[in-house]
Amino acid sequence: MTKIIVFIIFFFTNTNILFSEEYFLTLRNNTANLRQGPSFDYPVKIFYTKKYLPVLVLDTSSNFRKIKDHENNTGWIHVSQLSKKKAAITVDDQVIIFKNSIIFSKPLAVLEKGRLCLISKCDENFCKIKTGEYKGWVRKQSLWGKL
Repeated sequence: MTKIIVFIIFFFTNTNILFSEEYFLTLRNNTANLRQGPSFDYPVKIFYTKKYLPVLVLDTSSNFRKIKDHENNTGWIHVSQLSKKKAAITVDDQVIIFKNSIIFSKPLAVLEKGRLCLISKCDENFCKIKTGEYKGWVRKQSLWGKL
């Protein structure tokens, strides 16, 4: 009987741990405010000015999401400012865009670190991206914004 009570107490006090899963979203608009807390009453920490910037959702509180960006800034943002559009930031100094999803494919371009890429699909090791006038495949490990 004691084990059941302990399990019930553990389950209801740790449901956040059991059901919280981090996932990526992107910024819906060219401007968005990152706040210190989950309400419009909290002051703005950062003004984002890049549409489709990927953010990692860490927690929820009503209509606000606690997020982390590629520079490890954390804070709260309203759900109306977020989108399910897939995008990523290049994290390596030089990222090669390939014509196909294998490293022996024809290289099309080299991207610098911090380049924003829109993602159309991914396989096990590569993601098909578009950035500027370039389209092709990039190694998944070179991107931040895709789990």
